[in-house]
Formats: sequence, C-alpha cells, structure tokens
Amino acid sequence: MTSHFRMPPEWHPQDWLWIGFPHLAEEWSGVIDRAQEQIAAFANAVADSGQQVRLVVRDAANEMRAKSLVSASVTLERWTYGDVWLRDTGPLVVLDEAGNREARLFGFNGWGEKYLMPGDQEIGADLAASAGLSASKADWILEGGALDGDGTGLVATTEQCLLNPNRNPHLTRDDLEARLLRDLGYDRVLWLGEGLINDHTDGHVDNLARFVGPNRLALPRATGPDDPNAAIYADAKARALAAGVAVVEVPSPGRVEWGDVVQPASYMNFVITSNLVVVPVFGSPHDDDGVAAIAELFPDRATVGVMGDAVLAGGGGFHCASQQMPGV
Repeated sequence: MTSHFRMPPEWHPQDWLWIGFPHLAEEWSGVIDRAQEQIAAFANAVADSGQQVRLVVRDAANEMRAKSLVSASVTLERWTYGDVWLRDTGPLVVLDEAGNREARLFGFNGWGEKYLMPGDQEIGADLAASAGLSASKADWILEGGALDGDGTGLVATTEQCLLNPNRNPHLTRDDLEARLLRDLGYDRVLWLGEGLINDHTDGHVDNLARFVGPNRLALPRATGPDDPNAAIYADAKARALAAGVAVVEVPSPGRVEWGDVVQPASYMNFVITSNLVVVPVFGSPHDDDGVAAIAELFPDRATVGVMGDAVLAGGGGFHCASQQMPGV
C-alpha cells in the first residue's frame, strides 16, 4: 500500500538549495557575465544565511568562473544541463507521512518545444540520484514553476500554462487535477488565468502568485497607469478571492522595458530558504517597496533584494533557477 504523501511548502525547513549557473552565452543576450554575477550573489546570500547551497555548473571553464564569484561556503557540482532553470527541470520532492523523501520526475519538452537543450531531460534524475532519493517518473509534462502549493493540499497554477496544448494536449482539466493529486498530493487546485505578458514559460505561476502561508496568496498590485499586467493581476485576485483564498498584495515593478519590449519582471519570483528570502530587483523605482512588502510576510526570516535584471534577460528569475531539498 502506498503511503500518503504531500509536497511540502517552500517555507518548510530545507537541507539545501540547488541553483543553476549560466553557461550558454547565446541564451543571455550579451549579459552572461552579469547574469553569472547575479546568480553568484544569490548563491552567496543563501550560503551566508547558514543554508547549504549546491551550485550546479556545466564544465571546467564554467566551474572556474563560478568559483571566482562565490564564497567558499558554496558547494559546486558539475552536471550536464542546458538551461539553468532547475525549478522546471529538477526533481520535485515529496514527503510521506513518516517524513521520508521521494523524488517526482516529469516529462520536459522545453516549455512547449520552444527551448530544447541537451541535458535538460536528464538533470532531474541526475540530481535525485545524487541526493540518494528514490524517484518515479510521471506520464505527463510538467515544470515545477507552473505550480505553487501552500502545504495543505492547495496548489495554484495558471490555465495559460497547464492547459496549453503545447504541453499535454490529450489531458483535460479534470485529468490534470487527478494527476496533481496522484503524483504530488495536491487535492485542490486554484486555477488562475494568464501569467505575465511575454513570459517565455507560457505564464508560470511562480512569476505571478505565491503562497506565503496556508490559504494565503501573495499577488502583485499594479503600480502606475502604464503597468502592462494590471488586468492580469486583477483577474488573479478576483479568482483567488472567489475561491476563498486570502490575498495579500505586493507592489509590482511596474513597466520594465528593454528595447521597447515589455519584460516579465516580478518580485513574485522570490525564493524562500530556511533563513532568508531573496527577492529579485530590477532597478525599478518600486524595488524598495516590493522588498519591504515581502519582508513583512516573512517576519521569521531575513529578506534581501538582489539585482536580477541580467538573469531576467535569459528568461527567468532566482526562483526559476533554484530548487530546494526539503528537510526531513
């Protein structure tokens, strides 16, 4: 008989945090050096807080570059991977009733066949094996950044991503809910609508809405009349409240553009670690307010803002680039 299991929330104590280190210059629009520096600053902040960090590097040259940027308290591990977004390609770890850990692996198709790179379909199993976890592979496509859970069985996702025909065209909404229960222990789904404009992932929820406690969801609040995602934030808030979920609002970065292209900049891509919350900032006039608002949500942890504009240029943020190992 299979034990009951559940994916713990991110604020559950962690044994370590995996972080991917950028290595493909063509993926970073001429800013790979700054992206590496920003990922290193993220890794250093978590390591300095007293939590183990395992920085995943690609090859000898990449490892040498990482070593020049991180403190001695950051552990480097060399693996074959394409993109750095370990939230999506790494293992999702569940706990059974006895506190035992198991890894859940899913199909990965490059965010709907858009970004297919060698190693990204294997890195989840590699990391699970390196951690000594037993692993099971599910029969559908899922990225970790498409989900955010509150630890009670409630999970948030977006219709734009999970119902996208470029992922699992043969599965209905009911099918997906059944698989979320079967594979990750989620028994209730909060279906939000669209993710942020120009999000390469087709609207991952971890760039829009994050649980900060049981049945308590943080959402961005539009800042300024030109905030490109104002309608998306309002729709998410209405859906959450209609579902009986408590909402707390955090100022958004507002309109962030590079070369007249709206960027999916979001403070919601923060990372919760055992002792620290790391918030990406973008040089927006709203950065300080965004970090302060998130700090209020985690009085038991320190909160810091770390520049993440170059990381965003590669298509994601600090949360996207990391994956936690829950403690037992």
